[in-house]
Amino acid sequence: MTDRLLRGATVVDGTGAPRYSADVLLRGDRIDRIAPAIEASIEPDAEVWDAAGLVLAPGFIDMHAHSDLAVLADPVHLAKVSQGVTTEVIGQDGIGYAPVDDAVLPALRRQIAGWNGHPELDVDWRSMGEYLDRLARGTALNTAVLVPQGNLRLLAVGSADRPATAAEIDRMRGILADSLAAGAVGMSSGLTYVPGMYADSAELAALCRVVAEAGGYYAPHTRSYGAGALAAYTEMIDIARDTGCALHLTHATLNFASNADAAPRFLELIDAALADGVDVTLDTYPYLPGATTLVALLPSWIAAGGIDALRDRLAAGRDRDALVRALDVDGCDGFHGERADWTTIQISGVSNPVLASLVGRTIAEIAAETGEEPVDAVIRILLSDDLATGVLMHIGHEQNVQTIMRHPVHTGGSDGILVGDRPHPRAWGTFPRYLGRYVRELGVLSLEEAIRHLCGTPARRLRMRDRGLVREGFVADLVLFDPLRVLDRATFDQPRRTADGIAAVFVGGELAYRDGERTDSRSGRSLRMTKEGTG
Repeated sequence: MTDRLLRGATVVDGTGAPRYSADVLLRGDRIDRIAPAIEASIEPDAEVWDAAGLVLAPGFIDMHAHSDLAVLADPVHLAKVSQGVTTEVIGQDGIGYAPVDDAVLPALRRQIAGWNGHPELDVDWRSMGEYLDRLARGTALNTAVLVPQGNLRLLAVGSADRPATAAEIDRMRGILADSLAAGAVGMSSGLTYVPGMYADSAELAALCRVVAEAGGYYAPHTRSYGAGALAAYTEMIDIARDTGCALHLTHATLNFASNADAAPRFLELIDAALADGVDVTLDTYPYLPGATTLVALLPSWIAAGGIDALRDRLAAGRDRDALVRALDVDGCDGFHGERADWTTIQISGVSNPVLASLVGRTIAEIAAETGEEPVDAVIRILLSDDLATGVLMHIGHEQNVQTIMRHPVHTGGSDGILVGDRPHPRAWGTFPRYLGRYVRELGVLSLEEAIRHLCGTPARRLRMRDRGLVREGFVADLVLFDPLRVLDRATFDQPRRTADGIAAVFVGGELAYRDGERTDSRSGRSLRMTKEGTG
């Protein structure tokens, strides 16, 4: 591997310490030396880079990614590499691709096709260990994996809407322990998605005790991000306090009209938990709209029994009036306890090409054109698209976004969905947007604070032994960028545009991206947790 000397870089090391100018020597997969000037011990064929005017930072850590299949199916993985991301945490929202068995895998793939699509990929693993081994064959970026709690429930309980028995909880705990021992970094849950949402607090606590014993963390998608958001966050904090499990609140947003200006109350919960000794962090993305699948907005009762039962109920039409009441009158758990505002729900992707004309349009617009009620349009679209429709939800509040990102335990997570005709631009723009809009343009964070949020704090959450900082001896997962130019270019109309100002990205010391061009590097590692840390 070629030695590289980055001369005159402005180093922002990920700790929050002030920036400084230095030469940085990369040798093999490590940062060999950092000094005001390096002349000796350079190999004759070393590359010397003029890094004057550029910031050298640790590679960004995406704490909430949906690249579970993409990182295997797409060796280029340009969406994340071009942002300066060098590590992703996958297995999010309580539904994923390991651990599985032959019975549950087909239904899982259909359920989250709106997140991951159907890439041509042989899913030849079943256990978490086998999945981690597959990732270890070589990927564009480093990956750390969470154990999805919904998978545990499917394997032990099935799709039934009922409490788990003591024996079933024991089985889930056993599968979870095995998955953590194989190297998973913690557990995720999706408490507005079936079947994870059927678990009560006691069941979640029983699982979190296993996570705590292994040294991992719990990353819940909570039961509400709408009317019940603060109560939902409180439930998770109480579980962490009671079990001693580290807690990471994923996509910690406060959306819908009911939560306008609610961020200070949320952060009071965080600060009180920290004062009590609870180990809690959170991530957000720097955008107002959210993204999910259209089927996820339905009430949970209609999905009891699994994906085929859900489709049969929609096709039969017997529950149509009950759906209208749940969505449009009372509000339901799938819609975060809020009444549906169909003017805010926009189709972002479809799997059936016949429906391509719907992309970019709201449910309200589609229903008005056809003369349908919105619920009838939703049912028709879902049945025509095999339940795989992606949507954007235009429900956020800028003041909440800015207030939460200032908190010291904040980290960055794209929640990026890579599939669909017009996916959310956060998949391609999250990290440059933090640096361009919220650091340079708005001054919400200083550059040093932002790099700590995007690198150092997530590295500590993941218990990384030798990544996440610009430090001698650490793995050379690095990004070199122009602080005056860095900015996201991905938009809702053109979501797959690479950012400006990312000069170079190194993954494990190998050059992965330079001046808009992807290399053929696949030096990413499958990062595994042990008692000593993650590496």
